[in-house]
Amino acid sequence: MDESVAILCTAPPARSEEIAKALIEERLAACVNITGIRSYFRWEGELCAEKEDLLIVKTRKERMKEIVSRITELHSYEVPEIIALPIIEGYVRYLEWVLEETR
Repeated sequence: MDESVAILCTAPPARSEEIAKALIEERLAACVNITGIRSYFRWEGELCAEKEDLLIVKTRKERMKEIVSRITELHSYEVPEIIALPIIEGYVRYLEWVLEETR
């Protein structure tokens, strides 16, 4: 079975829905969950605190480059957080669905 991954991406609330819909419509992702978070980070020497959305993108590993490219096209940040975590195990029927939806 191909490898599935969960990609984590933070985005401003005004952009997260657009990113999620594009990834689903273009079959780059099977599912995107969006939840509100508060992020603390250092940017250009300053401590920043922002309300953001966390997008949890379920897809296949081989789609990673396409997803990074698409998110950076749509994202408003200069350096958006886009990281992938391997899905070690899961419900087989769900993982098969993820792979089917991202062909």
